[in-house]
Amino acid sequence: MEQVYETNENTVRLIQIDDLRNDDNIKYCERKEEYIFANKNDVIIAWDGANAGTIGYGLEGAIGSTLAILRTDSNNIFIPYIGRFLQSKSKYLRDTCTGATIPHISKKALEEIKIPIPSYEKQIEISKILDKVQELIDKRKAQIEALDQLTQSVFLEMFGDPIKNTNQYKKEKLANLCIKITDGTHHSPPIVKEGIPYITAKHLNKGGLDFFKDPTYVSLEDHQKIYERCNPEKGDVLYIKDGATTGIAAINHYDFEFSMLSSLALIKVDFNKLNNYYLTHFLNNERVFRKITSGMNGGAIKRLTLKKINNIEVVVPPIELQNQFAGIIKKIEIQKELLQKSLEELENNFNSLMQRAFKGELFND
Repeated sequence: MEQVYETNENTVRLIQIDDLRNDDNIKYCERKEEYIFANKNDVIIAWDGANAGTIGYGLEGAIGSTLAILRTDSNNIFIPYIGRFLQSKSKYLRDTCTGATIPHISKKALEEIKIPIPSYEKQIEISKILDKVQELIDKRKAQIEALDQLTQSVFLEMFGDPIKNTNQYKKEKLANLCIKITDGTHHSPPIVKEGIPYITAKHLNKGGLDFFKDPTYVSLEDHQKIYERCNPEKGDVLYIKDGATTGIAAINHYDFEFSMLSSLALIKVDFNKLNNYYLTHFLNNERVFRKITSGMNGGAIKRLTLKKINNIEVVVPPIELQNQFAGIIKKIEIQKELLQKSLEELENNFNSLMQRAFKGELFND
């Protein structure tokens, strides 16, 4: 199923997993008889892969090979209601997947889901309420995304294109701008229920470092051995060096000790030469990111070696300008943190509302 970039009478929408979550990036393909086509009265489910259990509806087009269609011939079913209900069961669908390497939706588990069916009018009413809350969530996400774009704009406005180095700043190897560059333990310690926080690449993304979303712990004894060589402190830069998300950097804002896996590099900057906020945004700049990760080592698992990280060529503006940039970014991050907390509250309320709605607790007959 090949995407095409010019549309005509023989092209149809190509629906892939990303379209189940975001309907903004519409793609097309040539119409072929062997394709499976969804209509707006179908529920679409991601059947295979890491995103198995993702649900979409109200879409029309040819579906990708990892998607499946759920279709009803009943006139008493409002499809958005069914779609919302199945979205509330996404975790159950993922947890009951079969397959060791590639998860597959269990048809048996799916068929055993019991869907409460109120009157058609109630289905519409419930769907409208949930849609309104979802709109608020989407708006909050858009506000957060706008702040992320603002930080990128501020970076480019103050420092220019970091690849072209339009301002003719000096360049230095990262090793010459830091007091320490190392990585976490290469021997995964046993995970314990209570102990010292243990941070890996899964805790870090473009939004920053978030240990508490999926906390893991190691024993004090194992931590002390790891921390002796790799001692992350507040203000250090963590940098993903192994796996699918290699190349993402974030500042450690935690003031407690934790251990790290070798999928993360620890970068302690020399603050006389390099600001940690500047370095993080430099590494996360799209063009810099592509340049660094384009020559990664590894086969199935991509990785950056410590040697390559040490040799990263950094454009170094005057430290006063870097510090000024950091001050602006800190103010933006305060606003972003408030929006993030608001988003979490909205998502929690949405999930609670869904549970109540599908238990019949929203309306009195």
